[in-house]
Amino acid sequence: MAEPPSSAPPDPDRDLDDATPDLTVGVGPCPHPWPDDPRYDPALLEHGDRRNVADRYRYWTVEAIVAELDTHRHEFVVAIENWQHDANIGTVVRTANAFLASEVLIVGRKRWNRRGAMVTDRYQHLRHLPSVPDVIEYARAGGFTVVGIDNTPGSVPIETAVLPLRTLFLFGQEGPGLTEEAHQAASTTLSIAQYGSTRSINAGVAAGIAMHAWIRQHGRPPG
Repeated sequence: MAEPPSSAPPDPDRDLDDATPDLTVGVGPCPHPWPDDPRYDPALLEHGDRRNVADRYRYWTVEAIVAELDTHRHEFVVAIENWQHDANIGTVVRTANAFLASEVLIVGRKRWNRRGAMVTDRYQHLRHLPSVPDVIEYARAGGFTVVGIDNTPGSVPIETAVLPLRTLFLFGQEGPGLTEEAHQAASTTLSIAQYGSTRSINAGVAAGIAMHAWIRQHGRPPG
């Protein structure tokens, strides 16, 4: 164990800007002697780590966390159409991080509302694709089966569907759902059963349900 020299105050533009003001979350400064391990961030060790990360990653740098996650990411990808700056995309990214998706594809507009991601986009691989044909090419190159999620006539209940190991989930915008081009690109479209009076659930919730359906079929317990 080594005691590095005192570090500078945390840089708010680095990996501390997702810190919560709630001091009951995370950990305070690390007592000396500090761990002699390159995964640890001296600024976090000195000032504490209140970020939105699992406890096993406390004091780690963003780069170290991403590198560790990359060793066991799941074999599914999430793609969401972004033609209207959908506010649900941030929630989709946050959920994809929670279920350790291989990658999230933003289809259409490159800019998206990151607020709902709660800074999890730093730990989740993201890729912009301009159009649905680009999604098809991506899926073909990676050996993924494109599975649309939408409550449309002819869709198959996700509750009984068998999901391919290498699944690319394709989601549409809040409201209109998948575009016709996206429906045509999908090998199948799955619906999520609803029992109340609402016509639909939002895209962020639907994405979480679909990802967890994959986890139930192919995932292992965390850790």
